[in-house]
Amino acid sequence: MFEIKFTPKAIDNLVAFRKYDQQFLITAIQQHLSQQPNQETRNHKRLRPNILAEWELRLGAFRVFYDIDQQNCLVKVEAIGYKQGSTLFLAGEEYTL
Repeated sequence: MFEIKFTPKAIDNLVAFRKYDQQFLITAIQQHLSQQPNQETRNHKRLRPNILAEWELRLGAFRVFYDIDQQNCLVKVEAIGYKQGSTLFLAGEEYTL
């Protein structure tokens, strides 16, 4: 079982969403990332090297970016954003991976 930690940046990203979306995201993150966060699936994807995070979790239009510390069984959520078309937004700003 992996422990899930949110960085201050990820918490700021989360707070920017509506309360309903915040609850959905927290529940989905717990469900998807607490068991096997390093197994690639349709919704879990290892990203090309970038400065944001190593992994991405897709939840509808939402995107959760995270890193995994295998030795400590820790998932660190780095950022939470959403996609509109092919454009990614983090904290309301357009972001390019």
